[in-house]
Amino acid sequence: MTRPSTRRRLQAAGAAAAMAAATLTAAAPAQAAHPACTTPELAAGWYGDNQARLQQLIDQYGSCNPYRPGRNKPVAVFDWDNTVVKNDVGDATMFWLLRNGKIRQPADWKTTSRYLTPAAAQALTTACGPLARPGTPLPTGTPEGAACADELGAVYGTSATRTGAAAFAGWDRRTIEPAYAWLPQLLQGWTPGQVRGFAAAARTENLAAPIGARQQVGTGSVTGWVRYYDQQRDLVKNLQRAGFDVWISSASPQPVVEVWARGVGVGADHVIGIRNTTRDGKLTTHLQGCGSVADGADTMITYVDGKRCWINKEVFGVRGPAAERVQPAARRQVFAAGDSDTDVTFLRDATALRLVVNRNKNELMCRAYDNSDGKWIVNPMFIEPKKQKTTPYPCSTTGYTGHDGTPAPVRRADTSVIPDQADTVF
Repeated sequence: MTRPSTRRRLQAAGAAAAMAAATLTAAAPAQAAHPACTTPELAAGWYGDNQARLQQLIDQYGSCNPYRPGRNKPVAVFDWDNTVVKNDVGDATMFWLLRNGKIRQPADWKTTSRYLTPAAAQALTTACGPLARPGTPLPTGTPEGAACADELGAVYGTSATRTGAAAFAGWDRRTIEPAYAWLPQLLQGWTPGQVRGFAAAARTENLAAPIGARQQVGTGSVTGWVRYYDQQRDLVKNLQRAGFDVWISSASPQPVVEVWARGVGVGADHVIGIRNTTRDGKLTTHLQGCGSVADGADTMITYVDGKRCWINKEVFGVRGPAAERVQPAARRQVFAAGDSDTDVTFLRDATALRLVVNRNKNELMCRAYDNSDGKWIVNPMFIEPKKQKTTPYPCSTTGYTGHDGTPAPVRRADTSVIPDQADTVF
């Protein structure tokens, strides 16, 4: 009696094993169709151990790590000009506008910026006033318009008239730069789509021009080329592949940066530039506000502390005056990249890693080289890097610029003064 029973149990067990093997065999193709997650790897071309530090960021926060901090997409924010590209796309657009006669004559130059001085308004009226009726384009690309182009270029590029008089006055140095804001304000009367067309034409010219090219604007010679940094394009691409939410924050006009950002795979809905108000679908001379600053007040753009406000508003949905303040770590970017003192506030807000492209900017380099929390990395410019600064950055005395323009020491979060720093990455 026992032997048949044992035999039946063995037969049953064998059948079960055969069924299990068949099930595993049938499941094998399905498993092959779902390969293991692969973390993107950065290309070479970085200074020192920067590539390794950036790869560590991707490994830790990327979607392939089941133990990554937080459940939301980690946010990465890049400045644009001289951070993702070499040279300035705002400048490239301004030069194109002047060469092609696309700046409209205002009824009164004082209406183009609340910070424009009487001396600058008079200089512009003298140089440009006789050339066109209000509301029509100025012929700045012609010989008769060369003096007007020169005056516009001087006010925009040097914040002074051709005779050296200050062009702007009375602004907060931590929330706005009037010359930067003036470019989108000079676009008044055009639609955002038309401005994107201007930017696209300037982009085509500047990418086609050889490195080091110059172009004539008015009677002067100015920079005539722009290049994407291959390393930054690769970084943006791999951050996106790893599940990061990648944004651009720039002090160039919104429609202009939208055009250029497509070249690194960032859509217009992830670009934060200087934004005009509109009337009947056309840009006005007034700017959108952020935080406690209302639309049309024209006192805050994506510049130093203004970048924090706009990132908090657009990326994290913070509204009202709270957008001007540091947010809890869970509502801040984990990574930020910049090249200038204009980027220092949003870089400091990054919780995991901060990349600085070295252009010898005092406050930014003081903080980056001090590296008090170990989260700063410095890289030379990828094209035409600057030579080593021969004197220390004046961190302990004048490295910081106050709201009223007064120089002061650069201080850490605990208010201690950062000592002067040597330039070591070049």
